[in-house]
Amino acid sequence: MDLEVKGVAASRNQPRLFSQRKNSLQQGWTSRSWAIQNPCLPVVPPLDLGSLVDSDEEDNFSEAPCGTMHAHLKPPSTLAWITPCQRPYTQYHLKEVEQDIIPEDLPAPTGKYKQKYEQYAAEMKEGYKQHIRRTAEKARATSRQDVAGSKMNEKCDQGEEACLDDLLTLDRKALLQQGYADSPHHIRSSTRKSDAETVAAEKKKQMVTEQMMIDHLSRAVISDPEQGLNTEEQESSHVPPDSERAPLRVRRRTLHETKIRTTSTLTENDLSQKVEFDGRVLSRNGRDACRELIGFFFTHDQSLTVYEYRKFGKNRTNVLPFIKKGIYSHQCGRRKGKQYRLGDFYTGATLTFLSCDHPSLPKSIKENTLFRLRITNIDQIALSSLKTASVEHEEDTASQEAQDRQVLLAIQDKLKEQLHKRGVRILTGLGKHFQHLDKEGSGLLEKAEFQQALKTFHLEVSEQDFESSWLILQGNGPSKNKVDYGEFKRAIFGEMNEYRKSFVRKAFMKLDFNKTGIVSVIDIRKCYCARKHPHVISGHSTEEEIKSSFLETLREACSKSDEVSYGEFEDYYEGLSIGITDDEDFVSILCTPWGI
Repeated sequence: MDLEVKGVAASRNQPRLFSQRKNSLQQGWTSRSWAIQNPCLPVVPPLDLGSLVDSDEEDNFSEAPCGTMHAHLKPPSTLAWITPCQRPYTQYHLKEVEQDIIPEDLPAPTGKYKQKYEQYAAEMKEGYKQHIRRTAEKARATSRQDVAGSKMNEKCDQGEEACLDDLLTLDRKALLQQGYADSPHHIRSSTRKSDAETVAAEKKKQMVTEQMMIDHLSRAVISDPEQGLNTEEQESSHVPPDSERAPLRVRRRTLHETKIRTTSTLTENDLSQKVEFDGRVLSRNGRDACRELIGFFFTHDQSLTVYEYRKFGKNRTNVLPFIKKGIYSHQCGRRKGKQYRLGDFYTGATLTFLSCDHPSLPKSIKENTLFRLRITNIDQIALSSLKTASVEHEEDTASQEAQDRQVLLAIQDKLKEQLHKRGVRILTGLGKHFQHLDKEGSGLLEKAEFQQALKTFHLEVSEQDFESSWLILQGNGPSKNKVDYGEFKRAIFGEMNEYRKSFVRKAFMKLDFNKTGIVSVIDIRKCYCARKHPHVISGHSTEEEIKSSFLETLREACSKSDEVSYGEFEDYYEGLSIGITDDEDFVSILCTPWGI
């Protein structure tokens, strides 16, 4: 019974299996034979591009006909059966198919796309014109430098020709740093950095102001728990704990009931009448020169105080008193012995103090008799409002100081022509020369030593100008026979403004990781980036060539070959600043290679 059923089932399914096998064999034969007769790659049926209409109404592809595609359809096949020898023919056939499927009646481009294409073409033409203009200006600048160098070589004597040729090559290498001013400045990144720096500066000033208010306000009266009792009552009174009288700690206390004398009687109203200013120490010591100082001048008693904002690591900060609050006076110059007034505070003003009056100062500052504090920035709004409220009498010293400034400015104008192209070499060489003459390390030199230094570096200053400048500097200094050579350089050659100085200090503080005032040449090589120099972008020089030229000129300013001090770093950029008139060009020269 079971066998019959199985046999019947087998007999019924057998014709169906044979038919499937037969059909598969027929299909395999037909596809194989078709592949032999037509050795070309089969094509995927083309897409109907007419139906893919954009949603934009301006494109207006909806009016295009849909049946405009022409394609040669072939029977389907598999890619695995195509031999390698058939591929060149198939590629050619694919190109033929692509040419055929291009619609014949495409609509004309709309006005929007025409405008975009015209704008793109205009931008390309303008960019090409600017590129040609820049290359022409660079060629002119290099030709002018070569002509100027050849003229100066002709003027030199035959005996000094070899020496001056070496110095002029150093000048040319130093002038390569001015090329950063030609590169376009990134406005977006600079605005982001400036906004972040402004927020950080405001936060820092707020922290210093709060610390100053805490130090000088009369808070001891309110915070003392025994303010309502005299000392005698405090000793004699023995109040039992179960008394009806309330404990002293919860008793209501008023300010007029106190018998305690406080060291300070200042109120918030007194301390609000102030002018806030930023300052820096005039010193060749990098650690002292890079201190962040914030001072306050109070008009109610003509006193001042200075705080130092110190940063320990990344997150820890502290505000420490640098100069205690008190009434101070000028220690040198025309106003020597006179008390500081509101008119003495402005951007660029120099405040002088005696080191012995401030025992908490660092040892490096206390080594000198005087220390000078330069005001780098001041709150102009508060200054102008307080000046209108207070009336100060003008003295004869103001006119005398103005005459002294005019004399020094006349000398500086004469020397600027001599320092225009070789300012880096002269100022760095003078700083090195003065350090060599200063055997004692006091920073003071005599009159004959300054005269000899000017002759050594071929700087022409008339005898009358030198004598008048010496009298001015001698009156400003602590010694009658000697003058600080830093003051001499600032008076004779001038100095860059505080805006430029702030970027020099910022660049050095980025290099000085350990806050020692000295940076190794290895760290300078690591941090200096010449990728954005115009000569590197144009392909005239490599990054290594620009970097080596900078390090070679910087080493000429250093007394040691493997490290650079802050004074030497400042002298280098002081000399570079003489030939640059625009402040923003000088800022780009500093910000581009150092990334600040």
